[in-house]
Amino acid sequence: MEVSDLLLDRALATGARSIAVIGTGKNVGKTVVMRAIYRAALARGMEVGLTSIGRDGEANDFVDAVAKPRLRLASGTLVAGALGALPRSPALQWLDCTDVQSASGPLAIVRVRAESEVELVGAPTASGLRGCVAALFAHGAEIVAIDGAIDRIAALREEDAVIVCCGAASSSSIESIAAEAGALVALLGLPRYDGLEDALRIEGAFTPTHAAALVAAGERRVVVVRDATRVTLRGRALLGVLERLQIRVEHPLHPVAVTVNSVGRGGSVEPKALLQAVRAAVALPTVDLFAASAA
Repeated sequence: MEVSDLLLDRALATGARSIAVIGTGKNVGKTVVMRAIYRAALARGMEVGLTSIGRDGEANDFVDAVAKPRLRLASGTLVAGALGALPRSPALQWLDCTDVQSASGPLAIVRVRAESEVELVGAPTASGLRGCVAALFAHGAEIVAIDGAIDRIAALREEDAVIVCCGAASSSSIESIAAEAGALVALLGLPRYDGLEDALRIEGAFTPTHAAALVAAGERRVVVVRDATRVTLRGRALLGVLERLQIRVEHPLHPVAVTVNSVGRGGSVEPKALLQAVRAAVALPTVDLFAASAA
């Protein structure tokens, strides 16, 4: 089995019709992963829709101008993207215009008529993303892939399968990369509150100050928040708190797999060692698309 098929199968096994791809940081291989899932779905004859929480598929990074992988889309693909970023070309068939606004104009639903490279600028809000995904399904998409962002996990939806990308772009230490991935998966995978256990409900954000006070008090009740986006702890701080407190959510998310990229702009780490370290930290299927291996 191709590793891209493994990722797609993991998502579909949850019953999800939408897959969000998010990274622990920039340049960890998110576009490559999204492209791989897209190609795997196309190979099965599925009608695929694509959209983004931010910006994806541009020729050069919007922040530092470094060249990036492109999104080359096949005929029949559905796209929800900003009109100001979509190419003015007969290769795209305009289907609909949503009421979602972005910095690059309103978001439109288009169908690719001839193979094209497309830059995705998507909805800037959670409600806008939900509207775009619904519009893609309304126009015939069987599955929707969403380019996500670590600073916009509030836009993730309970019905999305989530794939987490990590890599050497965020750190030169295998231990640090694995810990960062483990913390993000732990955050996204906080279990649903079952309503049976004695609980302390936290309205709004659950902050490091809240966590420190509860740990110091020896809190034994289950701590319940609305969803993972309300928890503002990250990294090792989060992992430390999860060892001491039972945190549950009312609306869980569903991380299904993790991908690794052993090469960063400042250097690289040993691929097999990274794959195994991340697999141990996340307890989910872990894939290296660049080396075509999995753990």
